[in-house]
Amino acid sequence: MRIDFNGVFPALTTKFTSLDTLDLPMFGHNLEAQIEAGVNGIIIGGSLGEASTLSLEEKESLINYSLEKSAGRIPVLLNIAEGSTREAVSQARLAEKWGADGLMILPPMRYKSDHRETVAFFKTVAGASPLPVMIYNNPVDYKIEVTLEMFEELIELPNIEAVKESTRDISNVTRLVNRFGNRIKILCGVDTIAMEELLMGACGWVGGLVGAFPAETVAIYKLVKAGRVEEALEIHRWFLPLLELDIHPKLVQYIKLAEAEVGLGTEYVRAPRLQLIGKEREDVLEVIRQGIASRPVLTEYATLTA
Repeated sequence: MRIDFNGVFPALTTKFTSLDTLDLPMFGHNLEAQIEAGVNGIIIGGSLGEASTLSLEEKESLINYSLEKSAGRIPVLLNIAEGSTREAVSQARLAEKWGADGLMILPPMRYKSDHRETVAFFKTVAGASPLPVMIYNNPVDYKIEVTLEMFEELIELPNIEAVKESTRDISNVTRLVNRFGNRIKILCGVDTIAMEELLMGACGWVGGLVGAFPAETVAIYKLVKAGRVEEALEIHRWFLPLLELDIHPKLVQYIKLAEAEVGLGTEYVRAPRLQLIGKEREDVLEVIRQGIASRPVLTEYATLTA
């Protein structure tokens, strides 16, 4: 399936059972809610999906299940986050074999590569498969920034089509547009500033809290792109305390707790992560429950043309 990299792309959480196995029925329940809300694609095995704890067999199972469940309604992307170029290349080829529609690729894990090494890594992995690629640029968490100069070299590969822009510098959207025009599709990867980046010209939103609140996320995207900014802003102001759960080191636990509260997931995480307890859990629950209690009545957004 062709990916145009416009719209909302949830970085889905991986659902587990109490026995630490994949909970595919709950994963499918959440996936269907995303599709019904109008998302434009999904990403499997991202940071929010606890990628570092998943086996290859589990990734294959999640891709196969997602493709079957979505039945061609949206594209399915696999995230690649590996320490070695060889393993990243292997997974890119496996993703193609499994039927994934595209890839999101992080820079090398656990090694701070320089300019030449970073470009070589991305080019080698992207070049291993014809699948369209979104580069994940998150120097805050992963300590490697994909600079404009790097992108100049990366776009020599036609299948490098998009960036998940997570520098947390809203001005970087303008820098990318000024330098590359429409050659690179920009998707905001930080929930708290997604509306701002959409207003500055970002094409989409790789979301976290969308896992629990898909309709509200899609509504903001569509309203902004339709020029109905005041309506989008009203939803955004309600949403912000929840969106701030996405920028915490325990975003996986926080977002899974939100999914559980709205009936779209469970709290189970895979060690070394542990479920929230005590005051921390109660504090996060208070934010989530206040948000649910004051959840806005959405205007009709499904038929809007973004």
